[in-house]
Amino acid sequence: MTWNIEIERIAGILDGSATVEPGVNVVRGSNWQGKSSFIESVKTALGTSTELTEGADSGAVHLETPTGVYDVTLTRENGTVVRHGEPYLSDEYDVIRAELFACLDERNEVRRAVRTGENLEDVLLRPLDFQNIDSQIETLQREREQIETELTQAREAKKRLPSVQEKVTRLENEIEDLRAKRETIDSEAGSDDSPESVRRQLSQARTEQNQAKNRVERLEQSIERTEQRLSERQDALDALEIPEYNDVADKLSEARESLSQVERDAEVLQSVYSATEMVLSEDRLDLLTEVERDIDGDTVACWTCGSETTRADLADQLDALGNELTALRAQKETYRDTVEELETQREEISQARRRKADLEEDIAELEATLADRKQSLDAARNRLEQAQSDVEQLSDHVDAAVAELSDVESEIKYREAELEDTADELAQLETRAARVDTLETDLETVRDDLAELRNRKDRIKRETREAFDTAMKDILSRFGTGFETARLTADFDIVVARDGQEASLDALSEGELELIGFVAALAGRQSFDVGDAVPLLLVDGLGGLDDDNLHTLTEYLQQGTEYLVFTAYPEYTAFDGREIDPTQWTVANEKEASAD
Repeated sequence: MTWNIEIERIAGILDGSATVEPGVNVVRGSNWQGKSSFIESVKTALGTSTELTEGADSGAVHLETPTGVYDVTLTRENGTVVRHGEPYLSDEYDVIRAELFACLDERNEVRRAVRTGENLEDVLLRPLDFQNIDSQIETLQREREQIETELTQAREAKKRLPSVQEKVTRLENEIEDLRAKRETIDSEAGSDDSPESVRRQLSQARTEQNQAKNRVERLEQSIERTEQRLSERQDALDALEIPEYNDVADKLSEARESLSQVERDAEVLQSVYSATEMVLSEDRLDLLTEVERDIDGDTVACWTCGSETTRADLADQLDALGNELTALRAQKETYRDTVEELETQREEISQARRRKADLEEDIAELEATLADRKQSLDAARNRLEQAQSDVEQLSDHVDAAVAELSDVESEIKYREAELEDTADELAQLETRAARVDTLETDLETVRDDLAELRNRKDRIKRETREAFDTAMKDILSRFGTGFETARLTADFDIVVARDGQEASLDALSEGELELIGFVAALAGRQSFDVGDAVPLLLVDGLGGLDDDNLHTLTEYLQQGTEYLVFTAYPEYTAFDGREIDPTQWTVANEKEASAD
């Protein structure tokens, strides 16, 4: 169950290897010994990183796992690092899930977003963008329509089974009676003075007459059913209305652009607000400008325009920024609602157009079928007229007994042919009818899949927030934090409570922010089932945690993954697990590393 990795010129490791065991794996070492570089090497093997050693033209990672062997080569081409080979993860959806929720180093976007106080919706829901949900919905809709058509045919076949079975039984009994009647006529007629050839000809002519008559009847019934289906399709086409939403595509494009602009404005304003709030709350105006401290209040020079102002004026301006930020967030929700409404309108138009195209295609096929069957009916009627004429001519050449016998033999052949056709029809109906239960199950499955896809985003949002709340309660029960609780709002903003009141993230310590970042990442990991794609959790950049908290965190993280790999400095006490020694690696300074 071990993972063996060999590294050449990846990040800061020029040459090295290691074994990762199930459970805890800690890379212990001082700065510049390759701890973070080892994490980057594993990420390279996974397919989430391309960190080539600075100045190197190529590098490689060889990974052996219980599920397979993976080789990745990095080359520098035209100033860009290019990946070759087959990494552990090849699907783009799996890669983005692992990058966000399994590779929790300092550059992890979830941890970074928490540290900077950003809204987490984009980063936590980003894997949804790689699932092509709209395309999957269209495919399932086509599959559902196909199953519904087949199910309708199967149910109709099931309804017709009893009558067709009854017809088979009736034909078998009639044939048996006709054969008995033939034997009786043969015994009563004695010798037959009529030429045998005329008798055979009459029998064949009557058989032809009966077959032609049956052919005409079946074609007339088929034409009637086809005309009925054609009428139904035409009525459906006439009743179909394509929604007339004006310029939906242009409006949707404009709404998306407006939403994107508002989101960018909100992000910029949030950055300005957070930075200004931090400067004021920590009383560090002197970092940006000169401060003249008076009894009546501090006077400062604005660091953007140079004009004099006061701390109170800056606080008022900060409040104004906060109001503007609130207004932008409300505007963002309005644009989001508009985008969703326009996307719904576009989908309605698309569905109606697809339905129209399907109906027009069905109508064209039915019209062609109807023309063919009418042509066949004309030919069958001509054949029947010819057969009737032949029977009338031949009947004059045989006596009544021979004629009766010919009639019986002809009727037997006709009934036998009809029985054969009916038996074939019965077999086809039985095959179709047998699929009713399977098709009903398939249809229910497709409908459930469609509902799941349409509600996937809302469900993921709900599950992520629930997972965040659950993990946060677990974390708070293990750590002595300076806040009582933290939660994700419906808009995916983080809200913390301290002393019973809402508090700013800026007031939290570095270690507390790191804990919240891990909780957010683990919530995403659970919501998107990341463990199914990669049973590994990589953790780096925990220098802000003290010894007890680091041990507590690793014990907690170990519960949610098969393999936990993290880095630690030598001053931390021993961990209950495997320690990976970097002293045997050759790092980028060309000197063999030594542990403290």
